[in-house]
Formats: sequence, structure tokens, C-alpha cells
Amino acid sequence: MSEPSDARTRFLRLHDALRTRICLLDYPPGSRLSEEALAAEFGTSRTPLRRVLAKLEDEGLVVSQHGVGTIVTDVDPGEMARTYDLRRELAGLVGRLSPVPITDQIVADAAGFLKRGEALLTRPDTRSLARLNMEYFHFGTSLTRNEALREMSERLYYRTARIWLTATARLDLADETAIFVSELRDSLQALKARDGQAAADVRRTHISLCIARVNVLRD
Repeated sequence: MSEPSDARTRFLRLHDALRTRICLLDYPPGSRLSEEALAAEFGTSRTPLRRVLAKLEDEGLVVSQHGVGTIVTDVDPGEMARTYDLRRELAGLVGRLSPVPITDQIVADAAGFLKRGEALLTRPDTRSLARLNMEYFHFGTSLTRNEALREMSERLYYRTARIWLTATARLDLADETAIFVSELRDSLQALKARDGQAAADVRRTHISLCIARVNVLRD
């Protein structure tokens, strides 16, 4: 009975590891992912690895090219506006569709994110900020029980994460860190008031601001 569960766990871990590397630009656009090297690194056979690569391709993060292999896709700026617009609307729905009760533990977790964010204010770091943002995204989607909403939000998040990370080279990192910390602070206040919808609206507003900042770079 445990074997399928173990296989599923291994699949999810491998998928999460490769997706995170792609979105943190450890595997930049155009990189070729070697099945042989990855299978050796993760101690797995090629069959489950190919299932993971197929899922990443379905998510738009890699593409399989005959005679070449699996290649990390490039970021498509033209897709950005449409994807961000949908992300913004989905963020607001987290507070309305099957919201979870705001518990003391949720408030404590939010406070922990704020503490980590404030630590970055004195020494901003692009990778640390991107990873914290990624973890906080998952925290935010955990505030709804609606699985379809969580799945769609996650899919779109990872399609846009690299766009922001690529843009940070032309943004003021200290400002970006301060903006993110302000989001964490506002969200914490909403959660302390046990207002999940207000916390979702904070996220929605900050996605709008992010769209505006990145769009300035494109103009």
C-alpha cells in the first residue's frame, strides 16, 4: 500500500526541485536538461524523471525538442500581462472561495515571514528575496481549500516568477525588498484581525503594483 504513495512523494519532490531551479534561474532559458545527469543526481531511473519533465513541459517551463533533448523555455514578455492579470484576479478569490479559518498558527506563520523579510532589508539579496516570495506564495494559497483555485494559481505563479526575477537586474533591489516587506506587514495585520479576504486583497494589490513596475521597464 505504501509503494504508490512513496512513488508519488518522490515525483512531487523531484518536480518541486526542478521547477524551483528553473524559476530561480539556476537553469536559465535555453539550458538543456540532461536526463542522464539528473537521474544520477537524484538517484532515480529515467522513467519517473521523464514523467516529471512531461509535467514541466505541460506547465510551459521546458520544451522537448527531437534530437536535442529537454530545453528550458524562454520568458515570454508578451504573455506576461495576460498571466499577471489572471493571477491578480485569482489572488482575490483566495479570500472568497472555501477560505480556511484564520488560526493562531496562521498568524504566527505570517509573523515569521515578516521577520525574515525585515532581515533582508539590511542586506537585500535577489535569490533570497525570490525564494521567500515563493514560499510566501504557497502560504497564501494554503488559505483556501479550493484545490482547483490553488492549482491554477500555482501554475500561473511559476509561469511569471522568472519574469520578475529577470527584471530585478533593472529594478532597485532595496526598493523591491521594501515593497515586499510592506506586503508582508499589511497581510499580517489583516490576518491578526482574522480577515482572510483583506489579506487576499493585499496580495491582489501588490500584484497590480508589480505589473506596473515591470511594465515600466518594457516601455
